[in-house]
Amino acid sequence: MGIFCSVIKFENLQDLRRLCHWGPIIALGVIAICSTMAMIDSVLWYWPLHTTGGSVNFIMLINWTVMILYNYFNAMFAGPGFVPRGWKPEKSQDSMYLQYCKVCQAYKAPRSHHCRKCNRCVMKMDHHCPWINNCCGHQNHASFTLFLLLAPLGCTHAAFIFVMTMYTQLYNRLSFGWNTVKIDMSAARRDPPPIVPFGLAAFAATLFALGLALGTTIAVGMLFFIQIKIILRNKTSIESWIEEKAKDRIQYYQLDEVFIFPYDMGSKWKNFKQVFTWSGVPEGDGLEWPIREGCDQYSLTIEQLKQKADKRVRSVRYKVIEDYNGACCPLNRGVRTFFTSPCTEEPRIRLQKGEFILATRGLRYWLYGDKILDDSFIEDMSVEKKKSTIAWNLIAESLALQKKLSKTKVVFDVEPRGVV
Repeated sequence: MGIFCSVIKFENLQDLRRLCHWGPIIALGVIAICSTMAMIDSVLWYWPLHTTGGSVNFIMLINWTVMILYNYFNAMFAGPGFVPRGWKPEKSQDSMYLQYCKVCQAYKAPRSHHCRKCNRCVMKMDHHCPWINNCCGHQNHASFTLFLLLAPLGCTHAAFIFVMTMYTQLYNRLSFGWNTVKIDMSAARRDPPPIVPFGLAAFAATLFALGLALGTTIAVGMLFFIQIKIILRNKTSIESWIEEKAKDRIQYYQLDEVFIFPYDMGSKWKNFKQVFTWSGVPEGDGLEWPIREGCDQYSLTIEQLKQKADKRVRSVRYKVIEDYNGACCPLNRGVRTFFTSPCTEEPRIRLQKGEFILATRGLRYWLYGDKILDDSFIEDMSVEKKKSTIAWNLIAESLALQKKLSKTKVVFDVEPRGVV
């Protein structure tokens, strides 16, 4: 209820502009098409309302739509929660363990990161999601995850309606060669027959909605499993990468230390309760966090400072060995790379053979990092700031030299062999 009230506050009405974006427009369009077609198909051709089953089915379809939209708008308008401008720790000496954000004029609280799209420091930032046109973070992580769960479930129900509608309506018109299969076709036998005939337009619309429902089930379902996995570990996508770099740093320098992620409570159920509560409001204020025994409130931020000072761990150098024309999702790079493409609205950068890339984090098929603009500044290590953007490198190989960089966010498609 607390999250719902935050949605309808008058000061949040200005956030309605978030709807004027391709992400919410596509997401709400898919929800509207699948929900509307499922209801129309059920009432007109598959499961009429005058039957008990038809009434229950119709109520379930409405219920899916309401719950999906409720959690979607909560995730969008309630927002992730931002670190207050000018925030600093209560103990002044603790500021030495934190990074300072010049944009927000505040220290970055533990687990917070600055989002260039939102232009604010986000509490427990996981990622900026273009589908809700907002960040996923501390306050809306539960709503966002519930949306990722309910959307595939609702689309699965709708897909079943679409398949049965087309099958029952085409059963007596086309020969499928299934004469030996015994199927209960009682739902297709109407007395009187449907008022609106199931024509070519209805078939095309139902088939189109079926494609959207199946695509949404697969794509959003994969995102749900990714989110629930990191929730059970009480991590975010960014923190998972920080942990990997911490282990790499310790291994590289052969240090006599073990990095323990401080926010993993040691129990999946305890980690789950950090995000999902009966009240709908996550535990904590987003600035201080419960930690496991033997760790410090600033263990992760201290590790970030170590990695920032360690240029080897902070980034890995790559050299482009194939030209890339800047296309968003080229199919010629393989099916796996295509379907694991990061959900981002930022444009790709055109790359040419021989250019250099500095990767700061990445996945199996994708890397994030900085593009090296000028090879003439190899020795001075100076860093040039530039507008945030994104690029896709076709195939890359590791380099060992530091070069002049731009603060340009990039994404690469890489060969899995030997690439970290």
